[in-house]
Amino acid sequence: MSNIVVVGAGYAGVLAANRLAKVAGLSVTVVNPRPDFVERIRLHQYATGSGPATRPLSKLLRRNVELRLGKVESIAERSVLLDDGTTIDFDYLVYAVGSHVDGRPNTYNVGALEDADRLGARLDELAAGAPVVVVGGGLTGVETAAEIAEQFPELDVHLASDSVAGWLPAATRDYVAGTLSELGVTIHEATTITQVDADGVRTASGATIASDATIWAGSFTVPDLARRSGLLVDDFGRLRTDKSLVSLSNPRIVGVGDAVAPPASVAGHLRMSCQSAMPLGVHGAATVAALVRGRSPQPVSIGMFGQCVSLGRKAGFMQFTRSDDTPSRFVVKRRIGTMTKELVCRFTVVGLRGRAVTSWRPAGPKVSAEEVTVGV
Repeated sequence: MSNIVVVGAGYAGVLAANRLAKVAGLSVTVVNPRPDFVERIRLHQYATGSGPATRPLSKLLRRNVELRLGKVESIAERSVLLDDGTTIDFDYLVYAVGSHVDGRPNTYNVGALEDADRLGARLDELAAGAPVVVVGGGLTGVETAAEIAEQFPELDVHLASDSVAGWLPAATRDYVAGTLSELGVTIHEATTITQVDADGVRTASGATIASDATIWAGSFTVPDLARRSGLLVDDFGRLRTDKSLVSLSNPRIVGVGDAVAPPASVAGHLRMSCQSAMPLGVHGAATVAALVRGRSPQPVSIGMFGQCVSLGRKAGFMQFTRSDDTPSRFVVKRRIGTMTKELVCRFTVVGLRGRAVTSWRPAGPKVSAEEVTVGV
């Protein structure tokens, strides 16, 4: 019996654990700080009170997977040290520690459950007319600004960024800007934030945007567990691996999810997202199974398919992409975009449980030409 330890129970870790639990001769233990799985793609909803974002891991992990509550302090050659002083030996380890928001002082964010709790408490105590500033024009910033504006229409919501949804085709950007405007969000584009104080944000031009709650929706970073453990990492602290996701420092460690850095030649297009994490989890499990059997694992090959974005509970869009994650000419928006986003969120959890979804057909009214757009 080979002992497999999975560090982290996010999208990649849960999926890898469930895949490995199906392999005969493997004993799988998942180490995670909490007994719940956090749906990070719903944390902007959770922070505003428009929906839950946790599910018991006991409902997601297969019955033959052992869940060990705790935090891994360090990784040795064949064992991990937990924060309670105990150790767990492994034959192979799946490194799935995920990522978190690279936050700033005087800000809130929706990068983790505790962060979303803190933001939600702050939003609840704000008086009508209080200014709220979301910094960052990426997916997280856009979704968070829209959700706050819809759930707290009495607040004065602003979105500040160098570029709001700037990677999208012009028609999709116009749809995003128009929907945010309808929700009452003031957009400050071409705006670089240089400082965040308790009462507002300062821009590179010297202007000040007043804020009683500033939400930082900037870049993500990763835990420093790999670096602390003396493993080879890249400049961002991500575990460096070969093309099969095997650590370059320890052949018994396989990395999956946001906190790993495979060669750019096979994974340079992958961004930190559940869309990347889940197939990485699947491939990581296959790599471990091959190593246990003494076989050579296959190189990773993952293509992206789209970006699902909610704009509150009543609007959204699905921007389809090429396999390298560059946007294509096809986008689904408005009612069907909203439904697509929700279905993706739900089917993501179904996928974690290991149940394949073969097909689905959206229910509801006919789709208008305004809802499905080809071209920019």
